[in-house]
Amino acid sequence: MTELLNPLALWSEGVLAFGGPGPPRMAGSTLSDPEGEPRSGAMLMRNGGTLLLAIAVASGVFACGGQEETGQGNQAGDEGIGEMDASPGLPEGAQAISFLGEPLFPPELTPEVQARREQQLGEALKALEADPEGVEAFIWAGRRQAYLGEYRESIETFTRAITLHPDDARLFRHRGHRYISVRELEKALQDFMIATELIKGTEDEIEPDGQPNAAGYPTSTLHFNIYYHYGLAHFIAGDFEEAEPIYRACMDASIHPDSKVATAHWLYMTLRRSGKNDEAREFILDLELEGWAPEVIESGAYLDLLRLYQDGERVPNSPIPDMDPTTMDGAALSYGVGNFLFYNGLEDEARAVFEKITSAEGQWASFGYIAAEADLARLRVP
Repeated sequence: MTELLNPLALWSEGVLAFGGPGPPRMAGSTLSDPEGEPRSGAMLMRNGGTLLLAIAVASGVFACGGQEETGQGNQAGDEGIGEMDASPGLPEGAQAISFLGEPLFPPELTPEVQARREQQLGEALKALEADPEGVEAFIWAGRRQAYLGEYRESIETFTRAITLHPDDARLFRHRGHRYISVRELEKALQDFMIATELIKGTEDEIEPDGQPNAAGYPTSTLHFNIYYHYGLAHFIAGDFEEAEPIYRACMDASIHPDSKVATAHWLYMTLRRSGKNDEAREFILDLELEGWAPEVIESGAYLDLLRLYQDGERVPNSPIPDMDPTTMDGAALSYGVGNFLFYNGLEDEARAVFEKITSAEGQWASFGYIAAEADLARLRVP
């Protein structure tokens, strides 16, 4: 089977290899138990010693050569992204290499936004200087770096923090998010696997917003964000069987309607891409969308998509909403539409939508863009 290898390594070597068409999966990302059955990543850390070892490796305590071996994933005739860990060779100033082999640079911000975020970062770095081992100071420094598109610096900041606070799930949650941003999915999955173990048996907590929403109050929690991004990493990799139980756990952790809408969107797409059409139909038609709608603040694009999915299950040839992939919401909406077209057998039309999304380079760190990019990589002819 042809795998999509590490795009950064392939770019530096001048070689690109892509998998064939069809829903993507990530080869080798599902570990197997002694009986040979694939296990969810969340099941791999039951033993406390194993968890400590994983944390030590993730925090850079051990320096190991070579690549970690993984078992063969659940095979369904689909091909996907293979190894995704980083390798040297980024051009100067670039933060990542896309799944299509293109270097990705920090997106250009408006002067007003740039100035505000630089000021916020300066304040965060001063706070870290005053409290050089403080976990809160590390978290805000890393988040502020990421908001300026400096994802590599953000990852480095969270890595330093993990060496000091290896049992703080928040650090793995935030670093895992930024590994998704730079297309290093294996590292992201490892971080979220550890984070899910660290939160077991703990009470959930509100996660402060780095960039406040229109209402001025946060709508998500730590547990939600861990499951949400963990499921997303599997989805982008094409690991739909792995993503499904994680998104179901995320639905359980979703308290605010914004969180419920966002999770329901990705879970429905996961079921459809898994070929579980009956389950997807039952799930989407059971959602009380209009009961959630009045309280939705941030996830309006996902709400519009869920309405499309419901209408599509009831009435064929549902109207497609207008799309503008140059905004974050527009990229999310566009990807949902492209995916809707894809799993309804309209591959050429879906490809056109995915190409439109990836032409809006300023959104390359948004989830809709990353997912579209991964799908386009799989749709390329080897």
